[in-house]
Amino acid sequence: MTETANTTLTDVHDMVVVHRVFRRELRLIPELVREVAPGDTARAAVLAGWSRMVLQGLHGHHTSEDLLLWPKLLERCQPDAELVHRMEQQHERVHAALDALGPALDRWEAEARPAVTEEVAAGLDALRIALLEHLDEEEREILPMASRHITQAEWDELGEHGLQETRKKDLPVLFGAVLEEATPDERVHMLGKVPLPVRVLMRAVFARTYARLISRVRNGR
Repeated sequence: MTETANTTLTDVHDMVVVHRVFRRELRLIPELVREVAPGDTARAAVLAGWSRMVLQGLHGHHTSEDLLLWPKLLERCQPDAELVHRMEQQHERVHAALDALGPALDRWEAEARPAVTEEVAAGLDALRIALLEHLDEEEREILPMASRHITQAEWDELGEHGLQETRKKDLPVLFGAVLEEATPDERVHMLGKVPLPVRVLMRAVFARTYARLISRVRNGR
C-alpha cells in the first residue's frame, strides 16, 4: 500500500451539490406517493417515472464511486481503509433498497392500490434512511480525504462516468434537478463542466423542460 497526497486540494464540492438532489427528492417523493388517490394510475405513472429517473441517477452516481473512487482511496490511504470499506457496505445496503423498489414501482404504476402505495412510500423511506447515513459520513469523512488524495482529473472522471451511465434523454432533466437548489457560484461551476453549446441549451431549452416536468411531479399539472 502507498499513501499519496496532492500538493493542492482537489475541488470536490460538486458532489455536495449532487447529493442535494437525492436528499430533496427522497424527502418529497414519499409524501407525493402517499397523496395519490386509490386507482389513480395516471398520477402513479408520473411519480413512478420520476422515481425511476432519480433512482437511476443514484445508481449511476454510486457505480462511479465503486469503480473509480474507492479503489484509489484504498490504495493511497491505507490508514483509512476501514472507513472506505464501511462506505462500500453502505452502498450495498442502498443498492438492496433500490432493488426492492423496482418491482414495487411496477406494480404501483399498474394498479395504484393503497397497499402498494404504502409499500412504495415505505421503500422510499427506507432508502432515504440508508442513503442519508451514507451521504452524511461521505461528506464529513470521504470528501476531505478525496480532496487530498485524488487529483482533479481523476475526480472529474467520476462525473464523466456518471454521465455515461445516464440515459441521454434524462440528462437535461437530471441536470435541472442538480441546478434547482444550487447557489449562483455553484451554478457557474456546474455549468462550466459542459461544452458551451450544451451550456446554452441548459440555460434555455433544458431549463424549460425541467420546469414543466417538475411541475407535473410536484403539482400534478
